[in-house]
Amino acid sequence: MQDRNHLSHVKLTHKAKVITNGLLDIPMLQLLDETGKPTKDSELPKIDQELAQKILESMHYTRLLDERMIGAQRQGRISFYLASRGEEAATVASAVALDANDMIMSQYREQGALVFRGYTTQQFMNQMFSNQEDPNKGRQMPIHYGDKALNFMTISSPLGTQIPQASGYAYGQKMAGKDAITICYFGEGAASEGDFHAGLNMAAVLNCPCIFFCRNNGYAISTPAEEQFAGDGIASRGIGYGVNTIRVDGNDVLAVYAATQIAREMALEKKCPVLIEAMTYRLSAHSTSDDPTGYRSKEEEQQWAKKDPITRFEAWMQTKGWLDEKAIEAFKDKTRADILNALKVAEKVPVCPIEDIIEDVYDTPPWHLQKQLDELKAHINKYPEHYPKTANRDKKGAN
Repeated sequence: MQDRNHLSHVKLTHKAKVITNGLLDIPMLQLLDETGKPTKDSELPKIDQELAQKILESMHYTRLLDERMIGAQRQGRISFYLASRGEEAATVASAVALDANDMIMSQYREQGALVFRGYTTQQFMNQMFSNQEDPNKGRQMPIHYGDKALNFMTISSPLGTQIPQASGYAYGQKMAGKDAITICYFGEGAASEGDFHAGLNMAAVLNCPCIFFCRNNGYAISTPAEEQFAGDGIASRGIGYGVNTIRVDGNDVLAVYAATQIAREMALEKKCPVLIEAMTYRLSAHSTSDDPTGYRSKEEEQQWAKKDPITRFEAWMQTKGWLDEKAIEAFKDKTRADILNALKVAEKVPVCPIEDIIEDVYDTPPWHLQKQLDELKAHINKYPEHYPKTANRDKKGAN
């Protein structure tokens, strides 16, 4: 049996010393300032015009999708939506640095990562309208996407559940000898869940090739960061768990891209976890059920709007001679039309047969689930005026 000494790394002192939070002094990587100009002595990642154009279009698409679907929720066409306005750089630019074989485990504000990987407008709509074309079979709330072909794990509603799952999945990738990593997205509010601590500790101890990407957007719904924790953000927690950590300006496309490139290379080569804390701001409401005017000022929002990641990246592209404003406006017009058309198509597709509700768990649905289904059908038949006409349609098309 190997002898171990858990004190072998500890330095001795003969005077009491209190370690304060300020001693960490974790810096934030920034490559473009708020006007889009490269910062002094910055080393920009390699990026060509074609990739820059795709990044910009992915961010614009994400924002246009958000705007249209918030409107659809207000019209009663879908039940719920979560927008990512102000955080597009964090999700799109990080996805750019990944390999297509890397697994993405998301929270619920990472539409941009899916957009960049090629998720179609119709796929977005089918999921949000919970119709027959929805791979979740209508069992999830809107914005709970998932796509096996794109290595995007289906989103779960409870906060933080994906964090220990990501550690486990990354451990499996390592054991299988795969040339791939897992990235796990979450907000700083989710970092207050027990799953965050369990997941990071597991990844650190088992050396899992996983990137934990925290979008620190300032608020956990209505709770500001200073009321959530007293420590130095989320980055300090990574250091505490022995996880390599990077803090980055989450509104800076190039900084996020560079930080994720570094993190992926480290996670893959050293078979270890890396935590990225992206400092950003949620310009939108938490969700369509939220009113941010109750907990933050318009002045605060306006200050952060000046750091908008899209206009910032466009300013940099302008200096490179890569920004074609007419082409961007044409792209936005076409995207708006495509989104609206896909929405109209998806809302006309029938919902899934009601029998689907008891499938995919057991090979044959047990008697007690069948009994509950029969009771549900009877209830719908008794009160048909309270349910859509398709609610009790079985797989044979009969009511």
